[in-house]
Amino acid sequence: MTSSSRRRVIAIAALLTAIPALAACGAGFDANTNMPYSPTEAGVLMENTGSGMSYGKNGVMISQAFVLGPDSGQQIAAGGSAPVYLTLVSNNEGADTLTSIATDDQQAVRVNVPSPIEVQPATLVKTPGVTVEGLKRPLRGGETLRLTLQFKNAGAIPLDVPVITRSREFASLPPAAPPSATPMPSESPTASPTPSGSPAPDLNEQT
Repeated sequence: MTSSSRRRVIAIAALLTAIPALAACGAGFDANTNMPYSPTEAGVLMENTGSGMSYGKNGVMISQAFVLGPDSGQQIAAGGSAPVYLTLVSNNEGADTLTSIATDDQQAVRVNVPSPIEVQPATLVKTPGVTVEGLKRPLRGGETLRLTLQFKNAGAIPLDVPVITRSREFASLPPAAPPSATPMPSESPTASPTPSGSPAPDLNEQT
C-alpha cells in the first residue's frame, strides 16, 4: 500500500467513525438512527452472507441512508413522494459520480435525482433533492425500499433503505413537496363571424 493510499484509508476511517458522534449532537440531515448503522461501524450494512458483512461496494461507502416517511401515526398515501437522504464517501483514488437511482417497480414509479452528484475521495457527500416518486403503496414508517444506486465508475450498488417516521430528531426535516398541479390551458376567445349577407360597414361613409 502506498503512502497516499494509506492516508486516504485513514481519512475515510476517521470520517466514518465520527459520523455517529456528530449525528448525536443535533438533528437534521446527519441525525442518527439505529436502523441504518451497524453497532460497531458507521457504514450502512449492505450484505450479511453469514460468512462476512459488507459495508461498501466497489470503493463506495454509504455512511447514512434513509427515506423520510410521514409524521408519527400518519401515512404518505399511494402516489405520493418521499425524500431520500444519503451520505456517500468514496474510497477510490479518483472521483466518482452518482448518475441515477432505480427503484423496485412494485414499490414506486421512480427516484428523481435532480442532477448528477459528484463524490470526491475521502469527502462526505450528501444528496439534496432526491425523492422517491409515485409510491405504489402507502408509507407509515418501518418499511424498507429497495434502491439501486448507479455510479459512473463503481457501477450499480443495490441498497435496502429503511423508512423513518418524521419524529424526534427527524421532525425538523422537510417532507417531499406535493406534486404541482398542471394548469389547464385557457381557451382563447374567438371573433364573432360577420353574418352572411350583411355587407361590412364603410368607415369612410359620412352621415
